[in-house]
Amino acid sequence: MKGKLAFVLGAGVGYVLGTRAGRAQFEKIKGWASDAWHDPRVQSTVDDLESKAAGFAKDQGTVLKDKAVGAVKSAVGKGSGDDAGTGATGADFAAGTSAPPASPGSPADRP
Repeated sequence: MKGKLAFVLGAGVGYVLGTRAGRAQFEKIKGWASDAWHDPRVQSTVDDLESKAAGFAKDQGTVLKDKAVGAVKSAVGKGSGDDAGTGATGADFAAGTSAPPASPGSPADRP
């Protein structure tokens, strides 16, 4: 279907650009396209597709959110070992219960 639509669209553009009638023929084709677009049958189809697309996006958004939450929980569960020898785990950082390790140039490293 996409191929046919692309072909018809390309043929129409080629015809308009190649015809001697030029602007007048373009306006006629533009009028036909506008009439077709505003046809109630076309608009009802567009409305149906929009509602289906919105429902699909909403459903998939929920599924995607659930997968992301599961991936984060899995990653936090795997990171239960020490974090760079500080004794703090990824879960500690996520919960805000442990300070991040001091940087090498911080006052904590000075004698």
